[in-house]
Amino acid sequence: MLVRSAVIPAAGLGTRFLPATKAVPKELMPIGDTPAIQIIIDEALGAGIEHIVVVSSRTKPAIEQYFAPDDALVATLREKGKDDVADRLAAIGRDWRVTIAYQDNPRGLGHAVGCGREAVGDEPFAVLLPDELMGDSSLLAQMNGVCSSSGGSVVGVKEVPRDQVSSYGVLAPSAPIDEAGVIPVADLVEKPPVAEAPSDYIIIGRYVLTPDVFDEIANLEPGSGGELQLTDALRAQAARSPFHGVLARTSRHDTGNPLGFLEASIAFGLRDRSMGDELRAHLASLVV
Repeated sequence: MLVRSAVIPAAGLGTRFLPATKAVPKELMPIGDTPAIQIIIDEALGAGIEHIVVVSSRTKPAIEQYFAPDDALVATLREKGKDDVADRLAAIGRDWRVTIAYQDNPRGLGHAVGCGREAVGDEPFAVLLPDELMGDSSLLAQMNGVCSSSGGSVVGVKEVPRDQVSSYGVLAPSAPIDEAGVIPVADLVEKPPVAEAPSDYIIIGRYVLTPDVFDEIANLEPGSGGELQLTDALRAQAARSPFHGVLARTSRHDTGNPLGFLEASIAFGLRDRSMGDELRAHLASLVV
């Protein structure tokens, strides 16, 4: 039950970042000097993933171009003595494999994940939503282990104040959380009223799924917003198979809006050895 592949849904239009995303996919916008999608990929690689499946749109050719080798550019950089940058470019896809799948007719997250079926094959796989950046690979690595040991799907979760649960998918636990932060799940409830929420644990953008989820996705009927909802497929799995949540204990940044993206850029910049001290000093100078 090794988890070797990760699906990254990246076909969205990034409408909250227009007009920039008219020309540049949001997934390629930099956090410091690293494209956001590369941070997601590095998280997956750190958890033992070796095959990255990017579900993109044909209207975003820059995504595919990012992964294409460019030997001439690497050679030019080396001639100019810029070996560090050349090494980073040459490493894209060198020790791991990338497959581009296309979602030509966007019909929701469930549909996007289903577009990766042929590339993933008949084995468990991770799903990483690119609007959420984690501080490290620890959550995904733990989720991979829970999937392997239980034989069932796993979702990443966080605990939020009770009055916020109605904005998210919420776990209905079948037993208390254990010392490792693992929660057995009986059901998943999408955006419940606060008074009816079965817990304070919300689903975040990390999943490790068994391959039978593809059959559930193929049988989905349009749900909220007329889209194929991944949560509906997961509920079907939870009703008949082992299913768990794992509480995130690493930092998490929501980059789905410009403010969140800016906050993530600052947080990652402060951690960067090459710029952290100067950025910290600059931010301090702005505080009156």
